[in-house]
Amino acid sequence: MKKYEIMFIVQPNLESEVLKKTVSDLEKIFTNNKATITLSKELGQKELAYEIKKYKSGYYYLYNIEAENDKAIKEFDRIARINENVIRHLIINLDK
Repeated sequence: MKKYEIMFIVQPNLESEVLKKTVSDLEKIFTNNKATITLSKELGQKELAYEIKKYKSGYYYLYNIEAENDKAIKEFDRIARINENVIRHLIINLDK
């Protein structure tokens, strides 16, 4: 099993339903691609160190994932780049 740490930042001006739907859609990517979420933390709204896409703050989320292959990680990366509600994401391979 490969282990990954994923952090992503969601726009601060979203309504709560849209925010929850965005996060649950991103979580479904892992479960649909046979990856296991071992840690899920909502870190809350924080100020950004610098402006990203004209936003000065965002909602931070942290996940630890275990997966047999990188299919789920590649799909998450693809969707996170497309999704306009995600302003930044980072994927770290913990095995290296």
